[in-house]
Amino acid sequence: MYVIVVGGGKVGFHLTRTLMGEGHEVLLIEKNAEKARKLSASLGDVVRAGDACEVRVLGACGIRRADVVVAVTGHDEDNLVVCQIAMKEFGVKRTISRVNNPKNRTVFERLGVTQLVDATTLIYNLIEQRVITDDVVPIAALREGDIEIVEIGIGQKSPAVKVAVQDLPLPKSCLLIAVLRGTEAVVPKGKTHLRNGDTVIALVHREDEHALKKLFAGRN
Repeated sequence: MYVIVVGGGKVGFHLTRTLMGEGHEVLLIEKNAEKARKLSASLGDVVRAGDACEVRVLGACGIRRADVVVAVTGHDEDNLVVCQIAMKEFGVKRTISRVNNPKNRTVFERLGVTQLVDATTLIYNLIEQRVITDDVVPIAALREGDIEIVEIGIGQKSPAVKVAVQDLPLPKSCLLIAVLRGTEAVVPKGKTHLRNGDTVIALVHREDEHALKKLFAGRN
């Protein structure tokens, strides 16, 4: 696929790197020129500086042949504009947008954005739900895709207990999003040590879900 990612924050960076690792053609557009330069040092020439809210910028990026446009900036208004331009001006059939404020979700839906990622609602639902029957629960599979957000409880026999995140043998496609510990939600960093009883929320390719379950839950 050819995927255009708009927004060079942590989500945009990791998404671009993951897609590249899977062999897809990706272009990351970042509005801030200095930030784009730094991203280029890590990702190479797939990064372009520019304001994706401008038709000419998207047009110059070959958006007409894009299979998917993903808008993950920290500003809902920018994400919405990008998706609208992609759909209305260039005929892109599949758009995915990050929604920073859950109150804006209805607006995105009414204007036809194909898929929405609402982190606030996601985390709220995770806190509210109680998992009893399984170790791995698909939270939000992306329609027509193989990427899932999953919740995995860390078992007592898990090889991950007392191990720093940076030392974990994670599948290549995996991105850790959060660690739920009691009533707290911890943003995992390299030196974060996991504990028995923690619940890990991760983004992972469906084919790697079993490996992730084995690592965290300690079962085959």
